[in-house]
Amino acid sequence: MNNGDVSQSRRRFLIGATSAVGAVGAGAAAVPFVASWNPSAKAEAAGAPVTVNVSKIEPGQQITVEWRGKPVWIVRRTEEMLENIEKLNDSVKDPQSKEAPQPAYIEGIYRSLKKDYAVLVGICTHLGCVPSYRPEVSPADLGEDWLGGFYCPCHGSRYDMAGRVYQSQPAPLNLEVPPYKYEDDNVIVVGLDPEAA
Repeated sequence: MNNGDVSQSRRRFLIGATSAVGAVGAGAAAVPFVASWNPSAKAEAAGAPVTVNVSKIEPGQQITVEWRGKPVWIVRRTEEMLENIEKLNDSVKDPQSKEAPQPAYIEGIYRSLKKDYAVLVGICTHLGCVPSYRPEVSPADLGEDWLGGFYCPCHGSRYDMAGRVYQSQPAPLNLEVPPYKYEDDNVIVVGLDPEAA
């Protein structure tokens, strides 16, 4: 074997080894780059459905969960609250929620899949303030005709216990109803429609 053959085989070996190391290095550099295209865990969590056990909510009580960075209220309505919703049909702008931001499967004056539970995005449709939950009837600061609901302290918009805005208020629309479904009698999943598997 002459020196030319040794140099030739050494050259082939070095080219092969360098190519292999280069390919591994390129792959290692590509993995974080490609991974950066995926949404972060925080971004995934922000849009992920939220599962809520409602069995511990007492009648008349409201709880707040977060979905997509927004407060979502779940209110277990009493019989009196449901009766008051019926009484207010002539006092609200959109009693049947024809213009309201809500899924197509939410119908009627109660604006919910089950009338006992209201599921509403807790952001005023006027300028985005967060209304207060005011379930009491006829409080001194809201007047004798107040039958319970939500009051926005920013500009005074009033909503009933179904999230329907009263007439002559700054807010143009009823409170938003997010997509949601019941997983069973006690579990609501906010962020999924009922037909979602």
